[in-house]
Amino acid sequence: MSPYAAAPHVAAMRQALEQARLALAHDDVPVGAVVLSPEGVVLGVGHNDREGSGDPTAHAEVLAVRAAATALGSWRLLGCTLVVTLEPCTMCAGAIVLARLARVVYGAVDPKAGAAGSLFDLLRDRRLNSRPEVVAGVLAEDCSALLRDFFEQRRDPR
Repeated sequence: MSPYAAAPHVAAMRQALEQARLALAHDDVPVGAVVLSPEGVVLGVGHNDREGSGDPTAHAEVLAVRAAATALGSWRLLGCTLVVTLEPCTMCAGAIVLARLARVVYGAVDPKAGAAGSLFDLLRDRRLNSRPEVVAGVLAEDCSALLRDFFEQRRDPR
């Protein structure tokens, strides 16, 4: 990815990283998300809360999209951008398509479950009625490091 493509999204990714760190408080995988209006105003934020809520759908993206829809008073998030620290999974990609988001920006790739180009490419599937622009790799090393540290602590607690 060119630095030009990433530049406008760095500040929002930093906000998503702040959200991701909040997931650590309840021992959840540190993934954070922010939904921006077409003007760049934050409409919704979220972080993984599966462990805290006991809800398997409480992924950062889903929570941020729900908050943004509530803020707008509409499920159609036309022109909006989702910024998330980890490549969305198939569930989240489905929610992104259904919400009609214009753009998805993510940091770390997820080769085991990513649905924005790694394992699947649901977001750009031409058979779907909505296909957001995808910008990958924004602050990828910061996003990856947070996840790597989390999982290393689980494997080798000291």
